[in-house]
Amino acid sequence: MPHHTPLIGTIVAGLVIAFFMGALAHRLRVSPIAGYLLAGVMVGPFTPGFVADAGLAQELAEIGVILLMFGVGLHFSLRDLLAVKNIAIPGALVQIAVATLLGIGIGYMMGWDLAAGFVFGLALSVASTVVLLRALQSRNLVETERGRIAVGWLIVEDLVMVLALVLLPALASGLSGGDGAASLPWVISTTLLKVAGFVALMLIVGRRVLPWALHWVVHTGSRELFRLAVLAVALGVAFGAAYAFDVSFALGAFFAGMILGETQLSRRAAEETLPLRDAFAVLFFVSVGMLFDPSVVTEQPIPLLVTVLTIVVGKSLAAWLIVRAFGYENDKALTISASLAQIGEFSFILAGLGAGLGLLPEAGRDLILAGAIISIFLNPFIFNFAVGSTGSVKKQMEEQAEQAEIEHEKKREEHVILVGYGRVGKLVAHGLRATPTAVLLIEAQSDLAREARAEGFEVVTGNAVEPDVLREAGIERANRMLIAIPEGFEAGAICEAARKLRPDLSVIARAHSDAQFAHLVEHGCDKVVLGEREIARQMLELIGASASRIAAVPDVKSA
Repeated sequence: MPHHTPLIGTIVAGLVIAFFMGALAHRLRVSPIAGYLLAGVMVGPFTPGFVADAGLAQELAEIGVILLMFGVGLHFSLRDLLAVKNIAIPGALVQIAVATLLGIGIGYMMGWDLAAGFVFGLALSVASTVVLLRALQSRNLVETERGRIAVGWLIVEDLVMVLALVLLPALASGLSGGDGAASLPWVISTTLLKVAGFVALMLIVGRRVLPWALHWVVHTGSRELFRLAVLAVALGVAFGAAYAFDVSFALGAFFAGMILGETQLSRRAAEETLPLRDAFAVLFFVSVGMLFDPSVVTEQPIPLLVTVLTIVVGKSLAAWLIVRAFGYENDKALTISASLAQIGEFSFILAGLGAGLGLLPEAGRDLILAGAIISIFLNPFIFNFAVGSTGSVKKQMEEQAEQAEIEHEKKREEHVILVGYGRVGKLVAHGLRATPTAVLLIEAQSDLAREARAEGFEVVTGNAVEPDVLREAGIERANRMLIAIPEGFEAGAICEAARKLRPDLSVIARAHSDAQFAHLVEHGCDKVVLGEREIARQMLELIGASASRIAAVPDVKSA
């Protein structure tokens, strides 16, 4: 009996090599997506060594696409889009049109037909959500006006690509029919009617049934059953959409996520499915990398150079001109254009679908994948150059920021830095409101940061591990730091980073296990609150029993 099957070998090789390549990418301060794609190249059929099963990898990638689109739907924010609709909607549409025309031009140069050039151009027009958010977060720009425009712009691009995924099979079917282009209007009309039927069913029935079902599961008290219910909704709706309405898995998963995103359980649904979504997303990127033939770099250097220039110069220049045409300052135009100077998830999905339908030649798919890898590697440098080259505008912004800092300097004097605005963080923040102590929040998730600002708190959006974020929170003048995030080991890294800037700062954190407790103490936390011990102590005190016998863990009050 063999020690492994092709399925096990594909999953293990994909995840293990992706981990090492992702860690290397992180070390180089580029998006881990580039590392995952290179991992796929390494286990693919075009490079020596172990070769994973491409067929199985593609099936695993389908699950990855479903979960990726489900996550996009969960985080879809109509409010974010409407806030910047006047520039994001026309800007994104014009930029997609420009990039598509450039792609058609490259296709003509390569001798492809119009359909191939159209698919190629669409794939080059849409930026990666992961890479864009990473670029904005690295400069704490997510909650700024230019950050909101970039995110709204990306939402419009995503919506257009969802529509494209629905219409491409109809386009391929119409062009392959006996009447060719003459049957195309009928096929597209039929597809749009099916999509309309699915959307109507989801809005009328799904909008009521799915939230009700999840609320029922929540009341059973089973976390395992809730996690299973969310996955069943994502996969079941996607499969049902494809089976009953003949629309793509992607559209079904997107609508399932969007409907759950409107409920109060959206954040919990996102948290519970995140590990599985991340794992299958990695396998998706690995499977995409397996399709890439590295020989395109030497065999087609000129088309590859033109493709990369289209991504990082062509569509970015179009975005810059559009933003400037709407009257925005140069710094906003540069930030938005630089953050869009790459391609990612939707490009891979479009390339795979186009090649599978016979619309896009394999050479086009290879150029898209090579362009994605190169643009993702270049994006941090392009973004830093663009944001750092605004000259007098940048100086003016620094002066404005300095003035704003002076205005709330008194607030920050002897203030408490609170990291995390989750369930515990909210309780701590509102509890501090009843005291004379000023509180300043650090929150990495933009939706929680917006919620905190709406409730009147001063917030710095970003990862508290980053020294720049800690400085922005005024760590030099802080009285103490409270780390309320549930991940004890991540809290240890935050504590260590804070200690390097302020060795005398008092730091309090929370832990859920003895290992987390020891890790936090080792990394410089003065006091650690171990949740289970405090719950046990409180329960014993409520029944009048002595809590002095709780000695299973060290004394959390004197870490």
